[in-house]
Amino acid sequence: MGHRSGDGTGKAGAARRTALYGMMTALAFLFSYLETLIPLNLGVPGVKLGLANLVSIVALYLLGARPAAAITLVRVVLSGLTFGSLSMMMYSLGGAAVSLTLMILLKRLDWFGVTGVSIAGGAGHNIGQLAVAAAVVENGALFYYLPVLLAAGTAAGAVIGLLGGLLIRRLPRRF
Repeated sequence: MGHRSGDGTGKAGAARRTALYGMMTALAFLFSYLETLIPLNLGVPGVKLGLANLVSIVALYLLGARPAAAITLVRVVLSGLTFGSLSMMMYSLGGAAVSLTLMILLKRLDWFGVTGVSIAGGAGHNIGQLAVAAAVVENGALFYYLPVLLAAGTAAGAVIGLLGGLLIRRLPRRF
């Protein structure tokens, strides 16, 4: 029993999905690189625009939780190995884990739109990074930075969510 061509199943569908996941990972990796070129100094280490999270939010809504998690994980590891250090990768993994968990949960609960889910993801990313940093240096005083990081994560999450919402509405739902 063969599969129809173009129905998203079979070898052609798997190849198309693999290519799509690869392109989205590459785009997220490129956005991570662009972030290294944009200096942000708000007096607190670790504040970023979160451009790569645009790919994560779009992947979550158009492809689902597992592909979004896989794309995010590969992007964090590649970016850490290429542009950062092992400790930076560890902080990013902690942030990505909290961020994705919150975004997946809130999307499933359907309490917020894309922007609200993205804001939670931005704030969650900063909380996750800060928790890892506090554990590594064994000093909870790092949470002193939390208000600034939450404000930055909320602002970045709102912008990324607005852009993500536009993309989600314009991109095809079926890959």
